Amino acid sequence: MNFSQWMQRHRRSLLFVVALLAIAGALTAFRMPISLFPNVAFPRAVVSLDAGDRPAEQMTTLVTMPVEEALRRVPNVRDVESKTSRGAAEISINFDWGTDMAQATLQAQSAISEILATLPQGTSMQVRRMDPTVFPVLAYSLTSQKQSQSALRDLAQFQLRPLLSSVEGVARVDVMGGAQDEFEVAIDPARLAAYKLSLADVSKAIGMSNVLMATGRIEDHYKLYLVIAKTTITHIDELKHVVVSSNGPTQIRLGDIATVQQGVVPQWMRVTADGKDAVLINIYQQPGANSVAMARAIHAKLADFQHKMPAGVHLANWYDQSELVVASASSVRDAIMIGVVLAAITLFVFLRNWKITAIAVALVPVVMAATILLLDVFGMGFNIMTLGGMAAAVGLVIDDAIVMIEHIVRRMREAGAQAFHGRVMSAALEFTRPLAGSSAATLIIFVPLAFLSGVTGAFFKALSVTMASALLISFIVTWLAVPILCDHWLKAKDAEEHEETRLASWMNRRYAYLIEHVTSKPLLVLTGLVPLIAVAAFAFTQVGSGFMPTMDEGGFVLDYHTAPGTSITETDRLMQQIETIVQSNPNVSTYSRRTGAGLGGDLNEPNRGDFFVRLKSGGREPIETVMEEIRSQIESQVPGVSVELAQLMEDLIGDLTAVPQPVQIKIYSDDQNTLDTTARKVAARIGKIPGVVDVNDGINPAGDALELRIRPDAAAAEGMDVQSVAQAISDMLEGSVATQFQSGPKTVGVRVRVANALSLTDTQLGQLLVRAPDGHLFPVGRVADMVKVTGQPEISRDNLKRMVAVTARIDGRDLGSTVADVQKALGEPQLLPSSVYYELGGLYQQQQIAFKGLVTVFGAAVALVFGLLLFLYERFRVALAVMAMPLLAAGAVFIGLWMTGIELNISAMMGMTMIIGIVTEVAIFYVSELQGLVRDEGLPFERALIEAGRNRLRPIAMTTIAAILALLPLAFALGQGSAMQQPLAVAIISGLIVQLPLVLLLLPVLLQLLMKKRGPASGTG
Repeated sequence: MNFSQWMQRHRRSLLFVVALLAIAGALTAFRMPISLFPNVAFPRAVVSLDAGDRPAEQMTTLVTMPVEEALRRVPNVRDVESKTSRGAAEISINFDWGTDMAQATLQAQSAISEILATLPQGTSMQVRRMDPTVFPVLAYSLTSQKQSQSALRDLAQFQLRPLLSSVEGVARVDVMGGAQDEFEVAIDPARLAAYKLSLADVSKAIGMSNVLMATGRIEDHYKLYLVIAKTTITHIDELKHVVVSSNGPTQIRLGDIATVQQGVVPQWMRVTADGKDAVLINIYQQPGANSVAMARAIHAKLADFQHKMPAGVHLANWYDQSELVVASASSVRDAIMIGVVLAAITLFVFLRNWKITAIAVALVPVVMAATILLLDVFGMGFNIMTLGGMAAAVGLVIDDAIVMIEHIVRRMREAGAQAFHGRVMSAALEFTRPLAGSSAATLIIFVPLAFLSGVTGAFFKALSVTMASALLISFIVTWLAVPILCDHWLKAKDAEEHEETRLASWMNRRYAYLIEHVTSKPLLVLTGLVPLIAVAAFAFTQVGSGFMPTMDEGGFVLDYHTAPGTSITETDRLMQQIETIVQSNPNVSTYSRRTGAGLGGDLNEPNRGDFFVRLKSGGREPIETVMEEIRSQIESQVPGVSVELAQLMEDLIGDLTAVPQPVQIKIYSDDQNTLDTTARKVAARIGKIPGVVDVNDGINPAGDALELRIRPDAAAAEGMDVQSVAQAISDMLEGSVATQFQSGPKTVGVRVRVANALSLTDTQLGQLLVRAPDGHLFPVGRVADMVKVTGQPEISRDNLKRMVAVTARIDGRDLGSTVADVQKALGEPQLLPSSVYYELGGLYQQQQIAFKGLVTVFGAAVALVFGLLLFLYERFRVALAVMAMPLLAAGAVFIGLWMTGIELNISAMMGMTMIIGIVTEVAIFYVSELQGLVRDEGLPFERALIEAGRNRLRPIAMTTIAAILALLPLAFALGQGSAMQQPLAVAIISGLIVQLPLVLLLLPVLLQLLMKKRGPASGTG
């Protein structure tokens, strides 16, 4: 039994297996996780260190440097960067891509723990792994005109947070803003001194008056009782009557020396939503969770909770990543459907046969469904890259079906009605070798892509796996299912109709005329390549370069900072002016603002914070235009505020890769003053370059400080040491929580401190009385000198070297040309001292790394395809002629990018690499036909060149046009999310446009010239 007979015998079971795979894939699609980007393990961890209030220089020497050196010994560490400020340091550890980050994080913790005993006493550390869950995927705000901020926080903390934490896929729910209740005991220092009491005495008395403890057990007959001593404080009146001191019948109560009132926990943060004080609820996603399903479940729970919401409370959604995910998925889905419809129309116009068209088009959903099943096996889900890969593969999937059907029908027509069905399977078997070779040419280019690392590999590996899976399944289904369907469904009449279309006849006549002329004048054709190569070379010099494609996310982050040391009240006043600008923009839907905190929940200085601005869903200006409008208004109307605007995903990827800005100039020197002076000059210079915005000189000084320099000898004379004096002053200013009591689901603290501590002058601070152990009182000024100190700048280090990073963003220009201007400016004399050197970091550095990797991949793809051609034909000249086609088509990619104004980025370079396989695939079909005519039918080589082109004209034209039309929706970036694949689609379309003349006109000429000396009988194999 030969293969044809085997397929005939098992045709029902084969179709059943194909149908089963398609149904299984379709069902799998309903439970596949959906997210914006692939689940990527970013190789970065951050260490946070706290060591009191040590000056930055001392902190660097005693804490940061020893920890850096310890972390350098951890396996797979690539870079260690640090930022040190007063009493705190943050160290960023970048590992090699592919490192097991769970193990690496533990190793980093272990390395620090080994040296923790050698660090200053009280030093604490935290190591956290950076992943896409550092930003919330869903966020709400609570505002109210009737309810207090503490009531709103209680609602969020004790009702909504537990409710939402139970939703599948939720990692954690954070509550930000609002107020936390506590009792405030504001001590009158004069009265305290008059009674010869200290704050410690007051705190101790309050604590001793609020007791709940088990004192033992007793038995009474047949019962055992637990004895509990319970004297608790539940309201202010009880607190006022706490006895602080007694001398016989005279009792000094708390109300005699202090004002007791309801207060809130001190905080140096302000949170608003749409201009109103708010409580924010930030919901974070577990890695790999289904963000769309999670968002739907949360929306449903909140809808059910609405009737329990207190009157006057407004719950608003100010960020929902699932909307972007759904919009992106929908746009890519629509692109697939539109592409399939356009391709189907193309086939029908060429073939005028609905059966053949239906067989070819039916292949697409089957292949896509089976691809989904395979992605699920690989542990992948739907995201912008996998869906984009499926959309980009549609045209190539249809190509396989077209060429197989075209070959089968041609053989059916040649066999006639009598041997019609007998020729279907033999024709399919005959076409197996060219189909396998052409499919291998496309699939083989994905092999080197598997070795890509960095951000390029992290994101585009998912696209590559998807396309490779779709093309592999397409080959299998085309090879097995298409012949069976043709044998069962097509009749002899269909083969006759296949030949009689007017379009095909016209094309054949035009092509016959052209091919006769080009083969008779081959040098003229080669001369015609000069303009193509010249235009491609010119376009190469004109195309801008970028990194990742950008898309309109529908919202952006506005980071800001005011002058160091600015109070939270003053920062809030300035932010209200920015809020007015944001609210007045007609494109803005809603926004939230944090002062003293960040979007990810991290705490900042009171002069720093951010906005998240959400734009309207339709009928608005492009997001880049809106961002520029708001930026320019802030710069002109709110002096003293520096801002930086970026879309959230761009900001997130920047944080995850430690390269938040496109332009980063790392300036190195051993002298901090030289670094600071040079950084300011560099920032001022690059700020004059067109398109450079949001320039930051990298110098981040802390706010001014009032240093209390306690003299050890003076403290000892009073019977105290430096630490006890410092603690006494801290208790007076910051206060201490003397006790806590239960109030419903929460605990409420009692804070004891000096009245009006925040408004004390340095003179009044020196007059505050401290009580010594023997009971006598002395003023702070007797043991301490007070000196106002200007804030020290933050100290940055990069791989153990002192560094300042000047950063900037780009508006209206490409990355490559902007950095070229920056490099030119840095080369100007007098700008950089001789003791200073610089390196370029940021997204530009990542771009260069990515481009080097993709150039290597491109070269590897060319080498692999050339090796495949040698394997297929065993003729170096044939392989060389065929290989010239995709290389010339790759040059046309630059022309396409130049004409469309799209940057050369990693998406476009992926498309250029894929062109190598796609064009080679079509060239293989031509050469295989040529081989058959020379070897099997005995045609002279010169005549076979022409006949092979005529035989392959229609399928090559159909596949080319169908593939172009299938990619057009992506090329036009219809809808959100498709912009990520737009450069890839434009690159492939550019190569496809020149594919037709290259393969059908140039390839015959090259083969004619290269094979002439071998004689016509040798053919190509």
